Amino acid sequence: MHEQAKRQLWQGRIDSETDFDSFRFHQAIDCVEPEDDVKPHALAIVGFECEEGVRRNEGRLGAKHAPDEIRKTLASLPYHFEQDQQLADTGNIVCVGKNLEQAQQELGNHVEHLLRKSASPIILGGGHETLYGHYLGMRQFIGPDKTLGLINIDAHFDIREADAPSSGTMFRQILENDVHAGYLVLGIQSFGNTKALFKQADKLGCQYILAENLSTDPLTKTVIDEFCDRYDYVLLTLCTDSIAAQAAPGVSAPAPFGLDPLLVRNLISYITRKANIRSFDISEVNPLLDENGRTVKLAAYLVAEAMDGFADKVMEKE
Repeated sequence: MHEQAKRQLWQGRIDSETDFDSFRFHQAIDCVEPEDDVKPHALAIVGFECEEGVRRNEGRLGAKHAPDEIRKTLASLPYHFEQDQQLADTGNIVCVGKNLEQAQQELGNHVEHLLRKSASPIILGGGHETLYGHYLGMRQFIGPDKTLGLINIDAHFDIREADAPSSGTMFRQILENDVHAGYLVLGIQSFGNTKALFKQADKLGCQYILAENLSTDPLTKTVIDEFCDRYDYVLLTLCTDSIAAQAAPGVSAPAPFGLDPLLVRNLISYITRKANIRSFDISEVNPLLDENGRTVKLAAYLVAEAMDGFADKVMEKE
């Protein structure tokens, strides 16, 4: 079910009513209907209000509240983009009851619509089942024969075998059914995945870098560069439980030895500037388990970093 964008979420401090250089996100946002024209190169936000995948994966619930909470925090951040850069809120896709598969398809249709408008979809999950809807939209947009690279910043592979799709199965679903898809995971935790999952990752042809080996040095960048060069299109997904629990306590599965937030920020900044990346999602933020809004605030900053990467590419083309 699609839910209209809520203008009341976008509130905050006003330093000036007229000086655009003093604006914050809430002063620049356009709340649009899905049938409205989104301008080319718009930064187009869509929320995925869903945690059915987390429930099926026996995770801690609360992630469905993240899209609106991230918006509230994002609203007050300083707006550093050009005046002609559209920032559009296109509302939420809401999972009704346990109808996860239907909600993922609705998200996919919405993402496809935004991509056909030449916008950059910025998807606010939700559980990490958000990624599968994100993938559906990208695949529908590029067609069945183009190659698609999936970059996942995550502590977990999410390639479980299960009776029903969940927040732990998405990449297996994709890799077993899409011969033109490839998978790179950044930040894998040895003690966050069983030996069987490591073996399954190898069987599925997954590429990964362990958390302790991940950095922004030339070696890591080379892995990212070579992966992106192999595919026609690339999407980026961030599971917030990849970040150290001290910085991101409000997630479904906290990671005591997770990644430093600055490293995640730098990875997002680097990857979103790649020429063939078109979209980004952030998942597994859980406001109900957060401490003083720390995880939600971190998520808002990381979303802003992703937007900055997409906006910079537009400026380079002009």
